[in-house]
Amino acid sequence: MATDTRTRMIEATALLIRQRGYHGTSLNDILSASGAPRGSLYFHFPGGKDQLVIEVTRDSVAKVTERLAADLAAESDPAVAVRHIYQSVARMLEENEFSLGCPIAPVVLDGPNDVPDLAEICRSAFEQWIGLLRQTFVRAGVPEQRAQALALLVESSLEGLMVIARATRDRTPLAAVADEVVALIEVAVRSGKVAQPADAADLPP
Repeated sequence: MATDTRTRMIEATALLIRQRGYHGTSLNDILSASGAPRGSLYFHFPGGKDQLVIEVTRDSVAKVTERLAADLAAESDPAVAVRHIYQSVARMLEENEFSLGCPIAPVVLDGPNDVPDLAEICRSAFEQWIGLLRQTFVRAGVPEQRAQALALLVESSLEGLMVIARATRDRTPLAAVADEVVALIEVAVRSGKVAQPADAADLPP
């Protein structure tokens, strides 16, 4: 029963944070949504709301990171992998009826600097996600600097598109932007492959 209560609190908090952000989610909201007794919060989370939100956010980031890494590893062509990521995000939005987007965006927009551990989780999350994209592009032959710029473009467009899709309740903007971003990735990969033989020729024997 104790484990069930703790699990319910984690699941309820994860949903509330994605909907309302850190400051918009109160302890009463968490207790009401989870059906947990009032005294159970500090029993399971002695650090109170901060500890609970930190644990929930860390878990959400881990799940997104794992899924992104799997999506990127599933395709040898990074352009195809990125298109699938846009499609996956579009499906996610449709399935939750445009009520939920990125799990950490509401926390970032709330300004979590008064909870340093939470702010660090958010900073590290974007660093990880952008890093996974950058590494994928570099492996495909894209120069490091351009790979970083493309990774930033993909991540920032996805974050913005989730907001637009939720506001308009329409997934089509993701498909439109995916076409443009995928075209840029294809050009970058082709350019990298063309440049590699020339670079190799310049190396000393």
